[in-house]
Amino acid sequence: MNYIFGPVPSRRLGISLGIDIIPYKKCPFDCIYCQLGRTTNKTLERREYVPLNAVVSELRRFAESIQPVELTAPRESACMPDYITLSGSGEPTLNSCMGELIKTIKGINVLSDTPVAVLTNSSLISDAEVRAELCNADLVIPSLDAATQEVFEKINRPYNGLAIRDIIRGLQKFRKEFDGKIWLEIMLVGGFNDNEGELMELSGAIQQIMPDRIQLNTVIRPPVEEYAKALSVERCNEIAGILNAEVIAEFDKKTAVAYTQDNECAISSLLKRRPCTLSDISGSLGMHKNEILKYIEVMKREGRIKTEVVKGKKYVRWKGNDKYK
Repeated sequence: MNYIFGPVPSRRLGISLGIDIIPYKKCPFDCIYCQLGRTTNKTLERREYVPLNAVVSELRRFAESIQPVELTAPRESACMPDYITLSGSGEPTLNSCMGELIKTIKGINVLSDTPVAVLTNSSLISDAEVRAELCNADLVIPSLDAATQEVFEKINRPYNGLAIRDIIRGLQKFRKEFDGKIWLEIMLVGGFNDNEGELMELSGAIQQIMPDRIQLNTVIRPPVEEYAKALSVERCNEIAGILNAEVIAEFDKKTAVAYTQDNECAISSLLKRRPCTLSDISGSLGMHKNEILKYIEVMKREGRIKTEVVKGKKYVRWKGNDKYK
């Protein structure tokens, strides 16, 4: 599969089937906390970056693989994902076929009842056409990491000319146009958007947007910039009280269906031999980068691996393998 990955465990969405419809790191932002690395092609251009027919073909193959023998069998017995999620290696709203893809998913019999979620950084939400396409989804999880232009530019490093006021205004409009659920995500970065002034600005923006949920995250996975620091659990909880938000818990259930020991062992075996970049692991094992990150997150939390930057490249290294220092 070139465009579909998983199903993978998700902190918010249970078991999620991911669809990647944008080439690696093509995005209007170059966020300092991104776990995938620096943006290699910062752009606002919308076009069909990957063939829609190829994506749909993979979806139909997946649907056939989970088709239960008894059509009356319970949903869970068919190993259905809880969500089908448009996310991946870049900003999904850049794909001009996004709306058509969502409609097609809902027309595939086996998948028609599975809700579709879209993870977006909100960079194109001021575009009325983008908002109309997003209205085909069931759940949209937009990001809003800042409410002032200064902090926006420091954290998200946006495409030249993008204004946070336009993004906030676009989110307001989307709330009025969209009948589904909106879970607004804020990535808290120590020393950037955790001060009283920025939090008050964010609170005001939230009141205008009126999302169904406000979810706070912090820099858990290894960021592209070492100075992007996580907040403590205590500080996250304090801010949750200020913003009437929830702190997103880390995924820690290795027993989930999508977390397999075979994949974990394959990654571990590779790292025990040598340090690897995310691209190295993906190329060696044929796994999608986003799927690998799920395993890396668990293994790092358990203290079995560590990350380090060498000559500008981020490596994952098996702890105790000191000969590679």
